[in-house]
Amino acid sequence: MRRLLFAVMVALCAMTLRAQSAATPRMVIIDQDASGPGGSDQMAMMVLVQSPLAKVLGITVVTGDAWEPEEVQHTLRMLEIIHRTDVPVVPGAVFPLVRNQAESMAERAFVGTSPWYGAWTEGPRLHGPYVIPPLKEGEPATKPLNDDAAHFLIRQVRAHPHEVTIYAAGPLTNIALALAIDPQFAELTRGIVIMGGSMSPQTNDPEFATHPRHEFNFWFDPEAAHIVLRAAWPRIDLTTVDISVKTLFSHAMMDEIVKSPTPAAQYVAKYTTEYHYLWDELAAVAWLDPKIITKEQVLYVDVDLTRGPNYGDTLTWTESNRPKDRVLQPVHVHEDLDAPRFYRDFVDLMKAPPSPQP
Repeated sequence: MRRLLFAVMVALCAMTLRAQSAATPRMVIIDQDASGPGGSDQMAMMVLVQSPLAKVLGITVVTGDAWEPEEVQHTLRMLEIIHRTDVPVVPGAVFPLVRNQAESMAERAFVGTSPWYGAWTEGPRLHGPYVIPPLKEGEPATKPLNDDAAHFLIRQVRAHPHEVTIYAAGPLTNIALALAIDPQFAELTRGIVIMGGSMSPQTNDPEFATHPRHEFNFWFDPEAAHIVLRAAWPRIDLTTVDISVKTLFSHAMMDEIVKSPTPAAQYVAKYTTEYHYLWDELAAVAWLDPKIITKEQVLYVDVDLTRGPNYGDTLTWTESNRPKDRVLQPVHVHEDLDAPRFYRDFVDLMKAPPSPQP
C-alpha cells in the first residue's frame, strides 16, 4: 500500500508540474520594424502582447518598413492605447550593417527596381532617419528605455538562460549586433522565430513572381541575416514569403474585429487600413499555436552577399546538397498552414481585452 500510495503521489506531482508548465507563459522578446499606426507590424506585436501564452520581456525596434525613431514612438503609443505600458520598448539599430540608402537607390539603374524599400521608399512619407512626423494616433506620454536593443537582448537572455525565444520580424540588424557582442547569445536562447526570406512563392504578385528569391527583411540588411542564420540557435523557425502569400487580411476579419469594444480591437479598427498578406502575424501566431503549421521542411538557409542584382537574395539547400565549407544551421521552413485556424486565433487575439503579464 505504501508503494502504491507513493506511486500515486509521484504521478499526481508529475501531472501537476505538467499542468503548471503548460499554463506558464513562454518568454519572448519581440524584435520588430514597427511602422504604424496599425498595420501588419503593429498587429504582429499585438498578437504576442495580447496573448496569455506569451510573456513579452520587451520590444526591441529596428529600422525597416520605417525609420527606427519614428517606429519607437508608434509602438509606445500603441501600448498606451491597448493598456500595456508594462512592456518596455528599446531603441535599436537605425541603419543596416553595410547596405546604405544612397547606394541602394543609385543601383536601381542597373539592377532594376522593387515596389518596396521600406524607410527608403520614395513618396509623401519619405523623410530623414531622425525626423518624427506628427503621429495620427497622438504622441505617447511614455518613454523608451534608456538602453540599446543589442545589450537589452543579451541581458534578458542571460537572466533567463534557455527560456527566451527571439521573435524577429524585421531586418535582423539588432540580433546580429547582439551576436557580435556576445558569441554565446544564440545558444543561450530557446530559439529564434524569423519572418524573412523567399524561395519560390506561387503567386502572380509581381514583387515575387519575377524575382522569387527577393524578400525585404533579408534584402535590407543581408549581412545581418547572414550572421543570424549561421549562429548556433537551439532551433530556427522561418516564415517565408512562400507561406505568407497564402494568407490575407480580409474585410470580413476586420468586420469581426470591429464588433469588439476592447482597446486593441478599436486600435486595429481605427488605424489599420491595409488588406494585405499577414506576414509577421503568421510567424507570431504559429509560435503561440504550432498546430497552425501543417507542413514544414528542414533546409539550410543563407543570404547572397555578392554585390549585384541578387544581393540579399535567399539561398537554400537540402542536407544532401548543402555546401560543406559553410557553417550552416538547420532551419524549420514553414510551407503550409491551417488557414481557418490561423485566422480564428488572430481575430480572437485582436478582439481580446488587455492581458497583463505576471
